[in-house]
Amino acid sequence: MSPVLPLPVTSADRELCVATDILRRVGEKWSVLLLAVLQHGPRSFNQLDRTVEGLSRRILTRTLRALEGDGLISRRRAGDRVEYALTDLGRSLLPLIVAIGEWAVEHAPQIEAARQQRSPQ
Repeated sequence: MSPVLPLPVTSADRELCVATDILRRVGEKWSVLLLAVLQHGPRSFNQLDRTVEGLSRRILTRTLRALEGDGLISRRRAGDRVEYALTDLGRSLLPLIVAIGEWAVEHAPQIEAARQQRSPQ
C-alpha cells in the first residue's frame, strides 16, 4: 500500500493534503457542534445563536460561512429569515464525526490515564 503522503513529509505536502484541510475544518471548536445541531433539521441564525451557549455571533457567522463555503451546509431565505441546513455532503460527514465521538468516549479513561502518567505529580 502506498502512503497517502510521500515520506519525508514536507510543509508543502501538509498544505496540499486534502485530508488535512478537511480535518482542520471539522477540528474547529464550533464546526462539529453546528453540524450536530443541524442534523436535527434547518435552523435560523437566531435559533443557532440561542442553541449554542458561549458561541459569539461573530464566530457563529464566520463558522457558518466556512461550512457553507465547504458545501457542508446550505443557506436559504425562508420568508423573513435565513435558514441553515445540512447538505447531502454534510450529512455524509456526520457518521464519521459520530464515530470519532464514540471512539473518544470509549477510550477517554485510557487517554486520561496516559495523561496522568505524563503529568508531573
